[in-house]
Amino acid sequence: MPRRCSRSTCNDHAAMTLSYHYATATVWIDDLAESADPHAYDLCERHGQRFAAPSGWRLEDRRNRFRVVLP
Repeated sequence: MPRRCSRSTCNDHAAMTLSYHYATATVWIDDLAESADPHAYDLCERHGQRFAAPSGWRLEDRRNRFRVVLP
């Protein structure tokens, strides 16, 4: 069963996983994790593209840009 976006009013399919580390003020956006993690947020494409890190935080996009999509 496909996972849904973590945003409360969104029912779109999750496309990426957002996680963070307070000590280093870092936010990571990764390819969708294989399983749900209670310490991370799954986001749809729209919400992931609109996400902005809080002021003073660093955002690292670690997604694989060259994924193979099979029909």
